[in-house]
Amino acid sequence: MTSIRRRTLTLIIGLLLGGFLLISALNLHDSNHEIAEVYDAQLAQNARLLQGLMSLPLANEQQADLYRAFNKALAEANPKVNGHPYESKVAFQVWSPQGERLVFTSSAPTFATPPEQPGYSNVDDLNGRQWRGFLLKDKNSGLRIWVGERDDVRADLVGRIVRHTLWPNVLGSLILAMMVWLAIGWGLKPLADMAATLRARHSGSLEPMQLTPLPTELEPMQAALNRMLAQLQDLLGRERRFIADAAHEMRTPLAVLRVHAQNLLEAGTEAERRESLAFLITGVDRTSRLVNQLLTMARLEPSAGQPPLQPLDLTAAVRDSLIQLTPWLLSKGLELVFDADDTPCTVTTDGAAIAIALTNLVTNAANFSPEQGVITVGLHKTDTAFELTVDDQGPGIDEQDRERLFERFYSRGNAHGAGLGLTIVHTIAQRLGGQIRLDNRAGGGLRATLHIPL
Repeated sequence: MTSIRRRTLTLIIGLLLGGFLLISALNLHDSNHEIAEVYDAQLAQNARLLQGLMSLPLANEQQADLYRAFNKALAEANPKVNGHPYESKVAFQVWSPQGERLVFTSSAPTFATPPEQPGYSNVDDLNGRQWRGFLLKDKNSGLRIWVGERDDVRADLVGRIVRHTLWPNVLGSLILAMMVWLAIGWGLKPLADMAATLRARHSGSLEPMQLTPLPTELEPMQAALNRMLAQLQDLLGRERRFIADAAHEMRTPLAVLRVHAQNLLEAGTEAERRESLAFLITGVDRTSRLVNQLLTMARLEPSAGQPPLQPLDLTAAVRDSLIQLTPWLLSKGLELVFDADDTPCTVTTDGAAIAIALTNLVTNAANFSPEQGVITVGLHKTDTAFELTVDDQGPGIDEQDRERLFERFYSRGNAHGAGLGLTIVHTIAQRLGGQIRLDNRAGGGLRATLHIPL
């Protein structure tokens, strides 16, 4: 795609040239018309002047003397000495009623048949040249007065006028095009400066742009670029944190797996091999949970984007999630109770995020519940929010550990935990504009409350 400057110049110069050609064509047409009108008026005026002179009340001898004086004066006309070059291109002649040519200029054309029709006419002489003439008939004397000029005189005059008109326009258009070029270049200089700044930046630089002063049209572009750079910084920061956290947390489980694998190789009895293999499977399971939790954390970062909010029957969604968790809870000897109204609870929220939060809360409750314990999940909705509660019968929490439980990789009282379950729930609550609370129950155990505004 061509540059903005080239596209703008092409459009503007094209419009200028089109307008110049149109105006020039109109000027040429008007010049031809106006010059023809002026010359026609002069022909008629000259014919009437001759009519006035020829109509003087003179005797026959005096009229003959007048004709001879006219012819002598016209014959002595010399444009090269004291006349005008166009003098020989303008002619007149007078005929008597009998057709005798009485007065004529030396340049007067010779016609095969003298004109008869009064008024304007275009005629050709015997030399093939075209004349524009005006014939006037005097009713009293019967004289026919013809005044004419050659068409090439008018063409030459029109050519001169057009040349004298067009050349200034051509030069003016070139100068105007150059000024437009410079003006557009000056107008687009902030954009060129921005492009030069972007080209000069290091490929790995994520610093925000600070171009000042900046035109109003470019301010949204700079703001958008700075937002994109900030998002890239956040993205790279989250990737670095994820890599650092994963490397830090995977180091110990992998080292433990290696020890169990070595013990399995060095086991001397079947019982030792089975024991080492059980430890190895347990370590693999813990590492798998850790990896899954890390991936979930990476997807649920607050800066990863807005959640897709959709209308959802929350009661049915929570029930479906609990149905999937029931076999696992039964295998651990735990009972699950769901306390909610039977009527549909329709809200607009991120159903997938709610399911993840519920799974982590129930899993956390199961890890700290005693055998034959009961886990109760409650769902309550008001006009402005809904609350999802998970109650267990475990030991509860110490007040000094309440806030730390939401930190990454902080685990207390669960040797197999990765320390990410409550962190994930806290992240989901932040994304949905809510909060998560942990409170010790009066009868023992812990209540986790996920409060989400509608």
